[in-house]
Amino acid sequence: MMPILAKPEIIWTALIYLSLVVVIGIWAARRTRNAKDFFIAGQGIGLVVTALATMSAAFSGFVFIGGPGLTYRMGLASLFICIPVSFTAGLLCWVVAKRLRLLAGIREIYTVPDVVYCRYRSRSASGLAAAAVIVGTVGYLGAQLKALGILIESIFGTREFLGEWSLAIAMLIGLVIVVFYATAGGMVAGVYTDLFQGALMVGAAIAVFYYALQAGGGLEQMAHSIIASDHFGPGHLDPLGAIPVFTAMGFFLVFAVGNLGQPHMLHKFFMLDDPRKLKWMPMIVGVTQTLCVLIWLGIGLAVPSLVATGRLAPLSNPDEASPLFLLNFAPEILAGVVFAGILAAIMSTADSFVNIGSAALVRDLPKAFGRRVGNELFWGRIAVVGVAFSAAVFAYVYGDLIALLGTFAFGTFGAALGPALAIGLNWRRVTAAAATASIATGMGVNLVLEFLAKQTFFEALPKPPFQTGVLPTAVSLAASFTVLFAVTWWTGRDEEPEIDEDVRLVMEL
Repeated sequence: MMPILAKPEIIWTALIYLSLVVVIGIWAARRTRNAKDFFIAGQGIGLVVTALATMSAAFSGFVFIGGPGLTYRMGLASLFICIPVSFTAGLLCWVVAKRLRLLAGIREIYTVPDVVYCRYRSRSASGLAAAAVIVGTVGYLGAQLKALGILIESIFGTREFLGEWSLAIAMLIGLVIVVFYATAGGMVAGVYTDLFQGALMVGAAIAVFYYALQAGGGLEQMAHSIIASDHFGPGHLDPLGAIPVFTAMGFFLVFAVGNLGQPHMLHKFFMLDDPRKLKWMPMIVGVTQTLCVLIWLGIGLAVPSLVATGRLAPLSNPDEASPLFLLNFAPEILAGVVFAGILAAIMSTADSFVNIGSAALVRDLPKAFGRRVGNELFWGRIAVVGVAFSAAVFAYVYGDLIALLGTFAFGTFGAALGPALAIGLNWRRVTAAAATASIATGMGVNLVLEFLAKQTFFEALPKPPFQTGVLPTAVSLAASFTVLFAVTWWTGRDEEPEIDEDVRLVMEL
């Protein structure tokens, strides 16, 4: 890591960006007057802002920091996470987005659990959905805060004078910034940071990919260097050589189908001012996501090739791949812009997560118990602090790569919420009992398998499927779909479940 003030252009760029974040937060706070403004930005956001906010919610610290780190550890097999980008934007819009936005236009819907209650009229289903949102939020927000901590370490060189406490203190600094930002402006602040971040990162991704090719001598030379290296070898570039085939297929399944249950992305559709604009969303989101993946691919291949040729020392922490490359091989102005863009990505995504997490605590769980919290705007801001702090502690204790932490959270969302939304909003025969069982199965199986994969207390227990290459999140997603169909068949044999007339009309459009 660079010593503090060694590259002032980068530091000043980061500081200028953080100042802009504060200005946006203050401006957004003045536009946040009620719970609707705080949770869904007043439902008055245009197409481009909504599309870039959707892209930014998916592509943040998970992609820009976690992606190259995962490629450094497991090679090109990590790209099975990225392949679904080619069609997930269209799938998301065609399967769930239109109905979500139309429901938000006829009902007071601020959150995904609101949608679950609207469709199934079941407090049990909506309460479990809220619990799944909280669990997934803690994991995914933790990934953002850890990425933010690593970035702050890299920019300001805190490890040199803080030692082993460096990451914890850097995460604490990031936590304070995120909490201020989210409590002040709510979702208004998040979407307008997304606009800035999305535009910045598309251009920066192309530039970084170019310099990654320059540093590594081109794709062919990078491949030769990696193959000839004792540290990596030919398996690093084999699509299935570095990991079991079930892991690769699990990555593809989770990030393709699980995409349909991601509340931080689905939440953006509630904000769109005109649902007719949805027809343009797949193109904007798909193109910008594809361009941003160039950072994952470029740095993910360049850093192993630089290590293989001795121009970089082997990394003790793969998550440092992006910061190290930018600090050592990119022009300082570009590095500063990219660091600012990554900060923007993390900040906007973190803002989305603390807001959906606080909404689950303040709105959705109380409603599941037949109660309502007074002054939701005030208590929503208080809940932000608790959600953010819990996420930071979890991420620090979890102690694994950012991408793997993000995969756990992504899988929790997808397994718990994906089937009940994607199938339930398109097939009237899905019952409330089926949705409740599916949400409980997806969340419960994922948590149990993740615990078994990480636990060291009960060595006598049989090894979980993950140990043989089966991804826990893929197992839980498959189990959730299976339970949804099985319980629907069992409980809906006699008659079709009763659905409110306005919801039925939306489902038929």
